Amino acid sequence: MVEAIYLLLASWMIVSGIDDLWLDFCYLAGRIAKARAASEIHPTTIAVPPSIDPAALDESLIALWIPAWREDAVIASMIAHNVASIRYRRYHIFAGTYPNDESTLDVLRELELQYPNLHVSLTPHDGPTSKADNLNWIYQNLCLVEERLKERFEIVVIHDSEDLIHPEEFRWLNHYCRDYDFVQIPVLALPTPWWEFTHGIYCDEFAETQQKDLPTRNRMGGFSPSCGVGTGYKRSALATLAESESNRLFEPDSLTEDYLNGLRMHRLGMKQLYLPVAWVNGQPVATREFFPQNFHAAVRQRTRWVTGIALQTWQKVGWSTSWQENYWLWRDRKGLLGNPLSLVANLMLVLSVFGVLAALTGPLLVLTSIGLLLQMIRILWRVYFSSRIYGVAYAMLVPLRIPWSNLVNTLATISALARYFRSRWRNEPMVWLKTEHAYPNRQALNPYARKLGEVLTDLQYLSSSQLEAASLRQPTGQRLGEFLVHESLLSWEQLYQGLSAMSSYPTATIPVDEIEIEVARSLPRSLMVSACLQPVRLRDGFLIIASSEIPCESLLEQLRRFSSKDPLFVLVTPANLDLLRSHADAPASLQQAA
Repeated sequence: MVEAIYLLLASWMIVSGIDDLWLDFCYLAGRIAKARAASEIHPTTIAVPPSIDPAALDESLIALWIPAWREDAVIASMIAHNVASIRYRRYHIFAGTYPNDESTLDVLRELELQYPNLHVSLTPHDGPTSKADNLNWIYQNLCLVEERLKERFEIVVIHDSEDLIHPEEFRWLNHYCRDYDFVQIPVLALPTPWWEFTHGIYCDEFAETQQKDLPTRNRMGGFSPSCGVGTGYKRSALATLAESESNRLFEPDSLTEDYLNGLRMHRLGMKQLYLPVAWVNGQPVATREFFPQNFHAAVRQRTRWVTGIALQTWQKVGWSTSWQENYWLWRDRKGLLGNPLSLVANLMLVLSVFGVLAALTGPLLVLTSIGLLLQMIRILWRVYFSSRIYGVAYAMLVPLRIPWSNLVNTLATISALARYFRSRWRNEPMVWLKTEHAYPNRQALNPYARKLGEVLTDLQYLSSSQLEAASLRQPTGQRLGEFLVHESLLSWEQLYQGLSAMSSYPTATIPVDEIEIEVARSLPRSLMVSACLQPVRLRDGFLIIASSEIPCESLLEQLRRFSSKDPLFVLVTPANLDLLRSHADAPASLQQAA
């Protein structure tokens, strides 16, 4: 019995290992061919990053779609940061939710008042249904907005409410969508400490698939599955897709509508492009996000992936008459068998090392050794790609994270099979499996922030030539914004509008009669002076703080030592801050007179 299990495992490792080895070979061949084409300035070479400055192109009108179900904790931060960081002007945001998700709907209604280019799309029924159903209603809302604007969107890009959008993404989509119907921006996990093993498996796997597997698959002519986020669609292509499916842009009962649409677009002959990871200013141009760090949440999310990709798509499209397409369908579905077998192989290896199982001999030892060698090659590849994104020290733990990944994937596979067949037996629809999301803190967002000068020119407060000339005259040690105000190129109000857009903190002029004196004196005087801030009042459990400086992470940590209330910062001009501080410091008789 044990020998039969060994034979099954060894045979699987060899078959799967040779399959992966073929993709490795194609990846290396593609790297060599790309290097030769680049050296010869081949006209058909796809330049990544773009060979021309994408900022010089006329901006197409872009629609950013964000489907949301119970995302009230993160969606405001996501929109505020991305609006502040995206280097693009002509875009609108469409956020979709459900009538029974009142918390998320309340947040979106407030954001709709704050951002004139944001539109709330409400499905006509309670949720959750599926992300696909949510997106279909966003599409219907987009058509209505097009009628109202009397202008047609040219590109649609989809993101989730925890995504950190790269500042250059829209410019790149504007460039590449001129030639392609479908453009996928890479997706990478944000770094977490090495001991976060569950999140670490996302770091490792996405580093390999986004740098090697999916770009190579695209070059080999395979259909490109959307990653669900960071996918740019040409608007005309979406119209064709909707027409081909009775106006259902996304399959409503699919849990992985992104994967299915990649296949549908390929079958319709549309041009697809999967961009490899490229670095700009030391950062990869990719959608970044935190994936589940909790074991149960990771199993839950991967259950949805396995259900949608391997089971639902198999049910809906079966296999193809094209052997090339069947090869990629096989690769996407082989995890149904490979995930459990990989975990069993890990267990057998541990038992063998500790002498619980008898040593192998003869042909079985040869087969097992070949299978293990192929798996070692897999591990080395993953170490290499993980090290390119997260560093060598982090990648050295890949061999320890792989068995953990096998456990998560095996439980997800078992859960997916159980949920799928239960749904089929009961004839019930499969609903959106909610995964809890976290948005990055400000320290993680810093590399993606725009510079003040760029924001000011985008707001058209001054021209690029004025900014360049002022930068040359700027004295050493004086900050740009203060110098621009000193030179009468900006007003203080315009400067703080720019700081607000850059940092995503709101700006306002706060009247002195809004000060609550006890609150105003609740922090140490030395801290208020050194940090250029003034507490104002309490509102909805938050400590409202006026500040003439953008707060840093260390300041937030200091404030937590002195106040149990979460701070809510409002940027004010130095003159407004001085006025508030003078009123807070004045004797009670003068305050009453004021």
